[in-house]
This record gives sequence, structure tokens and C-alpha cells, in this order.
Amino acid sequence: MTKERLYLYDTTLRDGQQTPGVDFALEEKRQIAQWLDDFGIDYVEGGYPGANPTDTALFSAKATKSATFTAFGMTKRAGVSASNDPGLAGTLASKADAICLVAKSWDYHVRVALGCTLEENLDNIRQSVEAVVGAGREALIDCEHFFDGYKANTDYALACAKAAFDAGARWVVLCDTNGGTQPIDVRAIVEHVIGEAGIPGDHLGIHAHDDTGQAVANSLAAVNAGVRQIQGTLNGIGERCGNANLVSIIPTLLLKESFSERFETGIGADKLKSLTRLSRLFDDLLNRTPDPQAPYVGASAFATKAGIHASALLKEPETYEHVAPQSVGNNRRVMVSDQGGKANFIDGLAKRGISVRKDDPRLDSLIALVKDREAEGYAYEDADASFEMLARRHLGAVPNYFNVTSYRCVVERRINAVGEKIDLAEAVVKVEIDGEEKMSVAEGKGPVNALDVALRKDLGKYQTLIEDIELVDYKVRILNGGTEAVTRVMIETRNGHGRHWTTIGVSDNVIDASFEAMMDSIVYCLFERLEAQKAA
Repeated sequence: MTKERLYLYDTTLRDGQQTPGVDFALEEKRQIAQWLDDFGIDYVEGGYPGANPTDTALFSAKATKSATFTAFGMTKRAGVSASNDPGLAGTLASKADAICLVAKSWDYHVRVALGCTLEENLDNIRQSVEAVVGAGREALIDCEHFFDGYKANTDYALACAKAAFDAGARWVVLCDTNGGTQPIDVRAIVEHVIGEAGIPGDHLGIHAHDDTGQAVANSLAAVNAGVRQIQGTLNGIGERCGNANLVSIIPTLLLKESFSERFETGIGADKLKSLTRLSRLFDDLLNRTPDPQAPYVGASAFATKAGIHASALLKEPETYEHVAPQSVGNNRRVMVSDQGGKANFIDGLAKRGISVRKDDPRLDSLIALVKDREAEGYAYEDADASFEMLARRHLGAVPNYFNVTSYRCVVERRINAVGEKIDLAEAVVKVEIDGEEKMSVAEGKGPVNALDVALRKDLGKYQTLIEDIELVDYKVRILNGGTEAVTRVMIETRNGHGRHWTTIGVSDNVIDASFEAMMDSIVYCLFERLEAQKAA
């Protein structure tokens, strides 16, 4: 059976930039465009040339090699010819392969926002599309508020879409701009557009917002109804609640039989394996933590904590996985916790190179130890390095590299000579290595930073092994109320090769909890590197 082609249109660089706190620099836009191009996206919408200096500069040259580089703009204003409209002229002057123009398709918006007659708006759509086609560019029309417009005035919404198609638009995109339409309505309306307006599905697109959490579902419903272009953004970013998430839509199209048997995209199985990396690279560029429960690509998307689930999963992964995690570049995680049984622990230890038989009594005592410690507030499913150190110490495999004989931290607040408020933190750490005591003193931005610097300042013969590590994330959680509350500290550390690991500390003293996590981090680094040296 011949498969139909679905086209993927990414609007991260325009719609995504409407996300609060997101503002792409020029080079960031070029980098993202390259990622999308390499991944196999069909259309990359770069922004609105003429609207701001960044987008104007981006469209001074084509930013993609294979993808259709698309500029966004607006239909011409009423009362001005297409050739004399400055906004349309600026868009056409860009180095874009295609032009996507937003057009009002809700009569309410035409009257209130545009202030023109309904017929004038239709004429604006026609003339604008003709101008784009006449300039030798591929024309797309985003029918803004189409679904709300259809419900309010069906005939007029259809007339807007038909005007664009008849004028030569390659794609007429139906937009759920307010994000409130339900999948059952999307399907019915799209089917009516194809049947009544006579616009074939291979000229229709869907642009869904996520205000009811159904943008992905609405996009797929539109595909089932006949549209053949899907618009969305990386990780679903966008104004308000975001846009349809292409990172969820793409693997569904490729891996679920109801779609994969009927359709093909420009993304093959090999490219799909880089999906998780693409998603996380994008989050890293935005300087935000990836959503651990994101479908397909989240760190917890293929994570199992319950013992009975883990036991079945390790025998037959299909028992608790809807797709193979490797198909999207993700990994299976069987976590160790107070919810886990022997299967969790055996798998978790094996992944860390620790072999323990199921009938080894040390395994039972390790499980009991983890459950006792998690009752105190530890959470090892997200503290991989601390779990490994706990397990190896319990099995007698971690040497005693050094002893911290004492540490002290002082925080001082004072007013300096010019009346400025000054906060100072000073830490003193005494460490014994091979019977020799070393004392290090350091100042820092707060007590934890001062202790971190002091602890790593002089570890004697081990110093060169830890010089490239740095603390990159620090999280504190209060586990119960009051000033005497038990505190959990999670620390993420990175070395010079980009390797990350997480450690944990728990105490009724936040400094003690922090120091425990820092100690585990350093010991983990030493163990890993010294064992690697032995193996070499």
C-alpha cells in the first residue's frame, strides 16, 4: 500500500518565542534551524522579517539546507494595495522559500481587530496570496481562530479558507488559536472543510494550541480527518499553555501502527533515535530543566519503580513499555527505592557493573538498608551516584580515600565603610590523607559554596583527579515543618568531559545535608577514575 506524505512544520522560532522568558538571539535561531533541518523537519518558520532586527537579520540568508525556510507575516491591510503594503513588502524581500501569512477567519475579529468589512478581509487574503505566488514563493495562509470562527459563522470561515486556496495558497492552515476546541469537533470541522469548501486534505494544515492539554490530540484528529500538514514546536513551547508538541507528535506518527501504516514523513527511524537528544539540547539552550515526565523523551518516560512492574519488565519489556525506549534515543530505567523488589536492585546494580546473586544475603541487607534510609528522607531513584556509593560501601568495595576530621562554616553580615550590606561566608575543612592532616580555608557566596571550595581545595595526591569537577545544580527540599525540619539536599556535579552525576544528603541541618552530598560526589568521582586507571 502506498503511504501518504505528512509534512511537518516547525514554528518554534516564531510561536515559541512568545513563551514567557524565551527570547532567542540570532545565533540561537540559526542553531535551532540547523537542528531542525538536520532532523528532517519539512518547514522551518524562522520568524517575522521586518518586525524586529533579529528576524530581519536571520532572513538575510537562507538558514536551512533541506527544509523549506519560511517567513511569517500578515495579509495586506485594507485600503492599501499589496504592492504598497510595507509589511507584506518586507516579508517578500526576505530570503525565504515560502511565506506564511496570518489571516483573520473569525468575523468577530475582522470587525474588532481589523476594523474592515468582511468582504475587504476576503479581498486582502486573495491579493496577499497572489502577491506571494507572483513573487515565486510558496504561499501559506494561517486561518487564525478558524475553529472559533467556524462555530460563530461557518459560511464566512469557509469563505476565508476558500479564498486563500483559490488564490493559489499551497497550504491553508486551520488554527485553533485559543486552544479550546475538542478533538471530536476538530475532526468534524476538518471533514466539513474538505467536503463543503472543496479544499483537498493535501492542501490543509493544522495549528493547535494547548490550552486544554489537547493540542497533540487535536493535531492527530485533524490528520485522521484529512489534513496533511502539522504545525507545532519543540517541546511544545509557545504562548500561554504552549503549542502542539512535535516531540510527542513525531514518534506517534512513526511508531503507532494506526499512523505509520498509512503515512510517511521526512524523518526515518535513524533520525528518530536522535529525538531525545534534540529535545534535551533545546532545553539546555533555553537553560531549563527537561520535563522528566515528558512523553517519549522524559527521563521518567521509561522508568519503573514498583517491584512487581520491574520484575515483569526485565523479563519482557513490552509488559510496561508502549514502544522501545531506544527507538526515540531514550533509556529504560529500573529504579531502586523503598517501592522496589529484588529485580529492581539486581538490575540497578548490574547497570553499575556490580554483580550480586539473587540469593546473596548481602542483597537482602542492602534492600533493607535502602528502605530504612528512604524512610529517613533519602530518595535514591534520582541520586544515582549516592546509590552506587551506598551499595559499593555495603559490599566493601570503596576504599577510604580520606577522612574529614572536622569542618566549620561562619556566615557574617556587616555594613562596609560606604554603607553597603556585605554577606561573607568562610569555611574551614580539615582532611586526613594517609595519616597527614591538611587544613583548607575558603570564602564563598554562601556557606555551601564556601564548604564546596574548601573541601576541594587540597586533597593531596587525589587533587588532580577532582580539579575539573564543578557543582552545577543544588536543590533543597524541606521534608517536614518547622525550623527543626529534616532537609534533603540533591547536588548535581559535572566533570570536564560533560559527565553528570547526582548525590544526596539528608539531615536536620541543611549544611550537614549539603556536606554529605558533596562528600559522596567527590568519592564517586575518585572511585570512578581510580578504577578506570586500574582497568587501563
